[in-house]
Amino acid sequence: MADAVTEQAGAPAAVRHAEEVMGTVFSFDVRGGDPDAVRAALAEAVAALHRADALFSTYREDSEVSRLARGELAVSGCAPEVAAVLELAAEAERVSEGWFSPRYRGSLDPTGIVKGWAAERAARVLAAVAGVRGVSVNGGGDVQLLGAPEPQRSWRVGVADPLRPGGLAAVISAAGAAELAVATSGTAERGAHIVDPRTGRPAVTDLVAVTVVGPRLTWADCWATAAFAMGSRAALAWLESLPDVEALLITAGDEVRCTGGLAARLG
Repeated sequence: MADAVTEQAGAPAAVRHAEEVMGTVFSFDVRGGDPDAVRAALAEAVAALHRADALFSTYREDSEVSRLARGELAVSGCAPEVAAVLELAAEAERVSEGWFSPRYRGSLDPTGIVKGWAAERAARVLAAVAGVRGVSVNGGGDVQLLGAPEPQRSWRVGVADPLRPGGLAAVISAAGAAELAVATSGTAERGAHIVDPRTGRPAVTDLVAVTVVGPRLTWADCWATAAFAMGSRAALAWLESLPDVEALLITAGDEVRCTGGLAARLG
């Protein structure tokens, strides 16, 4: 595992690393702490990501989720992480009134929650290292932020514009937040991959992207997926009802809709 360690006058040391796992790239940026201790925690966090991939991948016939889906294994016989994620997925399904589902076309598939959950968990492992002031974990564009990169400076996350490749629709600031997550669901990167749980078919929606901002990536990722499937009108009202959640919605007609408190997060 090759890491980059950089130092800047007046700023905490930074350890950076990129890891290919779960079919995407996870990028780590850790500020402060002893570099050796950070690297040890980073190795633990990366190993946990690969373990999650092995447990939850629906592309691996030997994963515990694949075996569960085929009826070859009971939840009681799975690793503790599987039961924990399935409980979280059930809660996401309840809160979203079924718009988030841990199934795909009738088969068990909790992967819609796994990446956000795994990235958040990795960030918390790193933040627990003594002396660490700030952590950023970016899992394929969905980001968990903890602390701050430098004194008097906050993390900032650019939100890609789905209708203007290379452009930004917004920049989200973590100012004043000890923890902040930013997750986006849409069609720009992967096409029409989000399924309407009611029909089992690609969601028919006026949206091209939904970005959700909240304290925890586990939930922000789920809420972005559910909101995209709902469509802009229902999604905006639902997102407004969730505590500690803000969102940016972009329609195919290039209309931007926001929750009421989002302006405070725009940097």
